[in-house]
Order: sequence, then C-alpha cells, then structure tokens
Amino acid sequence: MERARPPPAVSVSPHVDLVLGATACCLACVFTNPLEVVKTRLQLQGELRPRGTYRRRYRGVLQALGAVSRADGLRGLQKGLAAGLLYQGLMNGVRFYCYSHAEDRGLTQQPGGTVAAGAIAGALGAFVGSPAYLVKTHLQAQTVAAMAVGHQHNHQGVSSAFETIYRKQGLVGLWRGVNGAVPRVMVGSAVQLATFASAKEWVEKLKWFKEGSWMVALAGGMISSVAVAVAMTPFDVVSTRLYNQPVDERGLGKLYRGFLDCFVQVSRKEGILALYKGIGPAYLRLGPHTILSLLFWDELRKLTYRHQQHGV
Repeated sequence: MERARPPPAVSVSPHVDLVLGATACCLACVFTNPLEVVKTRLQLQGELRPRGTYRRRYRGVLQALGAVSRADGLRGLQKGLAAGLLYQGLMNGVRFYCYSHAEDRGLTQQPGGTVAAGAIAGALGAFVGSPAYLVKTHLQAQTVAAMAVGHQHNHQGVSSAFETIYRKQGLVGLWRGVNGAVPRVMVGSAVQLATFASAKEWVEKLKWFKEGSWMVALAGGMISSVAVAVAMTPFDVVSTRLYNQPVDERGLGKLYRGFLDCFVQVSRKEGILALYKGIGPAYLRLGPHTILSLLFWDELRKLTYRHQQHGV
C-alpha cells in the first residue's frame, strides 16, 4: 500500500520530507504535551505494586490535568516541552526521511512494504531521538513530593539534565532505555503509517469529502489513532518505566534489567492490565497528535509541491 499522497500525486525529496515531517510533529507536540505529562504520571503510578496497595494520586485524564496544574502550576502542564520538541524533531525527521527514501525506491509498493518501511524508519528515529526522550520522561515525572510517582531525578532543566546524565553515566547513559524505545516506536510507526495510508485511501473512495480536502487527512488520522493507541500502549508503559528507573553507580537499572524483564515484572506484580495504564490520555494524546502531525505533514507536502510546480 502506497503512503497517502495528496492529489495530484505529490513527490518531494527525502531531504524535504525530513524537514516537513519534523516540523509537522513539533507543531503537534505543542498542543498535546499536557496529555503526555499526564500519561507519564499515570504510567509510573503504582510501579511494581499490586492494585489497591497504593494511593492513586492521579485518576483519569481530567482529574490528573487538574492535579498537575494545582501541584506544579499551569506551566507544569508543559513540563518537558523543550525536550519533547527536540525528540519530535530528531525522531520524526529521521523517520519521515527514511520512509520517503523507501517510498521513492518503490519498497512500499511491495507486499508488507508499508509496515516494514514504517517499522525500520521508526526504529532508526527512536535511536537518534532516545536521549531527548529520556530527559523528557525525567522532567515530566518531576513534581512536589506529595504528588510524586516513580523515581524523582530532580533535574533543574533540559541542559542540566543532559549534563548531569553525561557526567555521571557517560555517553552510553544518554542512550539508557533505548532498548524499550526502539520496539515502542517500531510498533507505533508501522501501525500509524500503515493505517493512515489505508484509512485515507478508504475515505477517499467513499467520497465523504471534496477531493484534496484536509478533512480526508483528518478522518484518516482519526481512524489511525485508534489502532496506534491499542498497539502501542503496552510498549509505551515499558518504555516509560525503563527511562525513568533509578540507576546504580555502574549505570545499570535498579528495577529492570531490560525490555522483557520490565514487561514480565509489570505483568506479574501489577497485573496484565497494568500494561494499559494511561491508555486514556495515551489515546487522547495519540489521537490529536496523530491527526495533527499527519494533517500538518500532508498539508505541508501539498504546499511544497505547489511551490515546486508553480514557484508561488
């Protein structure tokens, strides 16, 4: 299945797609970061403890948004935004660049090509952006003691976080948790790109909207976001836990040895449904983020194509 293209067929270079993809996802991040903060708190709540044995400081999206704003102020809802923008720019720039290369070479025309290209592009993007996601997770988990969940790293800011991690753990420490990030983004990227393409094509065939309308991309993104949330949340929970866990003097995690160990421990100690902690804000964040990022990307590609064709 070919990736969704605005009519008439749009062709932009991979270098241009790198910039367009990164820009689109950064724009979306500004709107959805408060939900990312809430999602992170919910996923860390009750870490490795059976349900009912801990105080639930965060209960659902609306209550959690209120709790964060009361504890940290309204600015607390945008905690980790700078690191989040850096991550979105790095990860999605690489992801869209690699996917565009695969598309130009015709690889997405092969059976399963869309999913494979999306997964590989996502894995490369996750690796490049991992240090930024590490810092983002640390900053979004930080709050006053009364509302704290998960380990508190107590960084003073983005640059301070990078500096502290590098000083204590070296360059390798900046990529701690990447073993959780790669499968997370591989699954999310493959599902997002594959379902968006299919959903948009389906909407176009039904002719619900005028040909070339931005509503076609919006409808495709809405359908895509459901699949992304369901497929990605367990990997997202594990990734958040790996990134936020405390480390010993050798830089090794004190709670989890790696991706599979985290997956097993969470399932055994908290129950299998714990892998879907935070799915509410995860969907509410992924939904708008998927819609906005792919909508912005789709529209930016159209504008770029028109500029290339008409010089306006």
